[in-house]
Amino acid sequence: MLKKEREKIMTNVKIVTDSSCTMEKNVRDALGIRVMPLSIMIDGTVYPDDDQLDGERFMEMMAKAKNLPKTSQPPIGEFIPMYAELREDGSEVISIHMTKGLSGTVEAARQASNLTKTKVTVIDSDTTDQGLSFQVIRAAELAKEGKTVEEILEEVKKVQDNTKLYIGISTLDNLVKGGRISRTTGLLSSVLNIRVVMNFAHSELIPVTKGRGKKTFDKWFNNLKNELKELPNVRQIGISHADAKELAQEFKEGLQELFPDMHIPVLHTNPVIATHTGKDAFAIMYYVD
Repeated sequence: MLKKEREKIMTNVKIVTDSSCTMEKNVRDALGIRVMPLSIMIDGTVYPDDDQLDGERFMEMMAKAKNLPKTSQPPIGEFIPMYAELREDGSEVISIHMTKGLSGTVEAARQASNLTKTKVTVIDSDTTDQGLSFQVIRAAELAKEGKTVEEILEEVKKVQDNTKLYIGISTLDNLVKGGRISRTTGLLSSVLNIRVVMNFAHSELIPVTKGRGKKTFDKWFNNLKNELKELPNVRQIGISHADAKELAQEFKEGLQELFPDMHIPVLHTNPVIATHTGKDAFAIMYYVD
């Protein structure tokens, strides 16, 4: 009887995501979030996108590479044993992944969920990076509190619907090489030292502003601060960057003035995202209640 009662109290939902989810390692580990790594091919050698391949080291490797690195989704066959292992204590799984517009990872998870005895609910987060981490961390916190799958999904949907992700790019080379935008646009950018800020929504990059030099980012950032001031309940902000630590730190200081009590993580983005953005890129994402 006691054992059964104990099992009832135990967390019955486990959270899985993929390595495009940028989050602090101590948070990931404390909440028991499992991460399925994508893989990155650099000049013919394949590396798993895990803790061994940190963002800074990857940027160096990418700079030296002859060709643009290629990212690959995890094989279905890697999801299946992970899901099976998580079921050993009777848990159900919620698997939350980056938008299908960037990768087939969510589809691989879906197919694997049909081939396992584990009860898995797969979610397309419709975002990535720390935008994805907002949903993943919230889900894991609620799982730890003993909430049901339904309750967690409801909250995740709320976070998803109220998340905004802005991305600033200093060179469009990687986006052009990766086929994300046309060559003519890319040509324009490198010639004119153009900086672009885009809103990443529903897998689309929607330009918000563009101009020459860093002042473009500064001007946009002032607008962002005004946008955030108008919002009654900003729950979380995250800043990610690809070799743009100084700029990211500057943004953090500006945002910390508005939200002195908020912990705002400044993290180097993961290799999957850095491949698309190239060097000196940043992203600022937030969600509201």
